[in-house]
Amino acid sequence: MGTESTTSLWTNEFVPQLAPLDRNESADVCVIGAGISGLTTAYLLTANGQRVIVLDADAIGGGETSRTTAHLSNVSDDRFQTLERIHGEKGSRLFAESHAAAIDRIESIVQEERIDCDFQRVDGYLFQPEAEPLTAFLEAELEAAKRAGHIDASFLQSPSDVGFAIGSCVRFPNQAQFHPLKYLSGLVRALRVLGASVHAHSRVQHVQGGENAYVQTKAGYRVTCKHIVVATNAPFNNRYVLHTKQASYRSYAIALKIPAGRIKGALYWDTLDPYHYVRLQRLEKDKGYEEFLIVGGEDHRTGQEKDPADRFERLEAWARQRFPMAEGVANRWSGQIVEPVDGVAFIGRNPMDDDNVFVATGDSGMGMTHGTIAGMLLTDLIEGRENPWTDLYDPARKSLRSLVEFTKENLNSAVQYFDWVTAGDVDALEKIEPGRGAVVRSGLHKLAIYRDPEGGYHQCSAVCPHLGGIVAWNEVENSWDCPCHGSRFAADGTVINGPAATDLPKTAERELLQEAQVAT
Repeated sequence: MGTESTTSLWTNEFVPQLAPLDRNESADVCVIGAGISGLTTAYLLTANGQRVIVLDADAIGGGETSRTTAHLSNVSDDRFQTLERIHGEKGSRLFAESHAAAIDRIESIVQEERIDCDFQRVDGYLFQPEAEPLTAFLEAELEAAKRAGHIDASFLQSPSDVGFAIGSCVRFPNQAQFHPLKYLSGLVRALRVLGASVHAHSRVQHVQGGENAYVQTKAGYRVTCKHIVVATNAPFNNRYVLHTKQASYRSYAIALKIPAGRIKGALYWDTLDPYHYVRLQRLEKDKGYEEFLIVGGEDHRTGQEKDPADRFERLEAWARQRFPMAEGVANRWSGQIVEPVDGVAFIGRNPMDDDNVFVATGDSGMGMTHGTIAGMLLTDLIEGRENPWTDLYDPARKSLRSLVEFTKENLNSAVQYFDWVTAGDVDALEKIEPGRGAVVRSGLHKLAIYRDPEGGYHQCSAVCPHLGGIVAWNEVENSWDCPCHGSRFAADGTVINGPAATDLPKTAERELLQEAQVAT
């Protein structure tokens, strides 16, 4: 019911259809989440002899990994100048080192498991738009990148071999790209050969660490285990601590068909704010191979954009200005980015929890490499090995140097609670268009009311069960999005993204709908 959303370029790729958990089980490690973080962690642990069970609330790869643009890079989205200011030169170097190691690990897994996922090494270019003379900024970024270990990076002035007017740029060699769902499918096949259990459509609602650790699914089945890894993009088992140190953003992407060979295969990032990112993808279609230009960007805080469809128009205008040879838009989609206040993911033991409960979150727009780092680092932590990246990614870390960003993001979240005292989105239920949703005030209540294509009304509470924010309707993804901490729900109220662990509460439909009609 009304759960249609946009489709990414990867969505039609076959992934293994796996059964839900249907009985109690035991394992050494229970991994929650079957995106790149969860499956990489499970694969590396299983390869080391651990008994692993993976549970996902959706289909395998049905979360944010299917909505990435799949850049594999060790170039910071937040820029090395910022990383060095917050984490020091050592931290910046460890960041670049860990993301480079993640790309190497993906490449080695692709080779060892013979995964056909279009893995390819490419250059990366950080460039300035022609109307933005930032040569001094690019030169400073190059120097910071070299201090971080990018010794082969170089400054270029309007390179002629990329196929479009790029202007001044910094070139970063030895980046990479791949097809994310083909890669996940290969990991699942490898896991099953190694003896791990992977279950789709098995939503976990409770996590209990400690000596008698277990996770319990919505269906009531329990997995007892020694260690628990929550790799669900935004952890639902951490109610407060981590969500004060990160914020959820929607990022948008379009795929345009493009004549083959016109643009150099590479990763491209501009210096605007919000910035744009570009890459190519060659896909096999009915009539042979076709090439697509993937353009992403135009980010905003989740639940805080009144006209998200406008973001696609901006992306297409930006793309057509630079790539006039591009043809029609084949796909458009958005994804959830969890942005930490200091630019580095949170990977390790869950703060204020038992020592055997681990989290991986805060992808900072670099989910494919951060997710792979999670697998490598968490494997070491669970098996008791030292890892040089532990402190950098520690979820319990604090940084006074990111205090301004911390304050800004938390103030933004706090302001959203004023939605409790505002009027509804519409003053009459009939003003909700079929296939759309709106928040309606009903006395002291706020209702999330969805009107299906046939004209019927469906309602639940508009109060997010995480920390009580009022959700907003997202017309692009047909979802209810919380503007406070980024929880997302389908049109019928079913939870899609954490940190909420449960659905939007159902309400007494007849009485409250009548009250809403009176109130409006």
